[in-house]
Amino acid sequence: MKVCKFGGSSVADAAQISKVCDIMMSDRDRRVVVVSAPGKRSKGDTKVTDMLISCAERALEDFDVSRELEAISQRFAAIIADLGLEASLADDIAADLASRLAYDKSDKGAFLDLMKAAGEDNSAKVVAAALRARGASAIYLNPAKAGMLLEGPSGDAVLCDVSYGFLHDSIERAMWRPDNPIVVFPGFFGVNRDGKVATFPRGGSDITGAILAAAMKAECYENFTDVDTVYAVDPRVVPDVAHGIREMTYREMRELAYAGFGVFHDEAVMPAFRAGIPINIRNTNHPDLPGTWILPSRRVDECRVVGIASDSDFVHVYVEKYMMNREVGFGRKLLQIFEEEQVSFEHMPTGIDNITIILRGSKFPPEVQGRVLQRIKKELAPDQLVCERDHALIMVVGEGMQHTVGTAARATKALAEAGVNIELINQDASEISIMFGVRESERARAVNVLYHAFFCNGAI
Repeated sequence: MKVCKFGGSSVADAAQISKVCDIMMSDRDRRVVVVSAPGKRSKGDTKVTDMLISCAERALEDFDVSRELEAISQRFAAIIADLGLEASLADDIAADLASRLAYDKSDKGAFLDLMKAAGEDNSAKVVAAALRARGASAIYLNPAKAGMLLEGPSGDAVLCDVSYGFLHDSIERAMWRPDNPIVVFPGFFGVNRDGKVATFPRGGSDITGAILAAAMKAECYENFTDVDTVYAVDPRVVPDVAHGIREMTYREMRELAYAGFGVFHDEAVMPAFRAGIPINIRNTNHPDLPGTWILPSRRVDECRVVGIASDSDFVHVYVEKYMMNREVGFGRKLLQIFEEEQVSFEHMPTGIDNITIILRGSKFPPEVQGRVLQRIKKELAPDQLVCERDHALIMVVGEGMQHTVGTAARATKALAEAGVNIELINQDASEISIMFGVRESERARAVNVLYHAFFCNGAI
């Protein structure tokens, strides 16, 4: 059995949904399909999720959102009409959107989650109806009724482990009917223990697909998107990239996705990894191509570096204190300040007398920054305390690097020759990745020179 997931570009309009139906109906092993909200139909278009967020935010400010609501309803209505489905489905979706908008707004996070989830929820209903119109047996399955139980903050929820059993039993009951239906499941959301809708982070439909693949012990998890392969570097940063990745390991994908590979959500690797389920990233528009496989292991003698990823909006908090290494508990006290201020950190390179805490800028707004720095000064009495924003991190990733001498030297030489100043460098004992910190303004240039150093002119 295979679990499939289709992203926003794959369900953006009727033509794309028709491709989804063809793919699902072409292989009898494809029994479960997870869908995103409709994405962009063209470069200047707006994703339905973004439309829903805008509508919800305006509603929270007591603005009239009738025009926004109508625009969202019309997006679905156009898809339904072009697919030749019953117009009553469009009426049902319009009524669903209106009922969500009338929901209690005292808990802003819960209201935003409820509105955001409308994209995936109604997209799944449309895809199920489209499959049935094509002659396939298909059933929409609501995450709340299926047992997709989440916990954690609004917009950043995680799965409760007990959900795996609930989901397996619910999907199995839905699937093993006499008509042998395809189960269509909305991505991105579930419910918390209070029964309120809760969402994963953006891109969370990848997570839903991986969870269902693990719950059903699927033979593989097929993740359909709009690229033929996972490229060695982001084409938006290096337009001339020509190197696709045939195979990579879970660890490599996790490192690359964390550091900015937008083709797959980094948190989606974990459920598949724990269950040992291969992930196949493929193109909805070219379904006959093999795509990229994410596996427990791969041969590393063919490719030392598998990919280079980068992301921006990082903050460095540099703390220096003479004889820090002799002060028992200094690191714990420092991290406790961040913990008590509800700020998670990403990395922590250290020296004998200094520690650098690297954080996501979005999780460290100026007002929180001010409180944290004041507490560090007062409670730890550092000799020097510096906070710098607008940094980028670049990850050079590959299982084969641990068996290869000179990888770091090649990278630093390339950056030096291009005049890119390395703000920090870090590599853990696994040697699967090397992290470079640069100024955000130098990110694109740094990624380009590293790509050409490792992938061009016979470099590897």
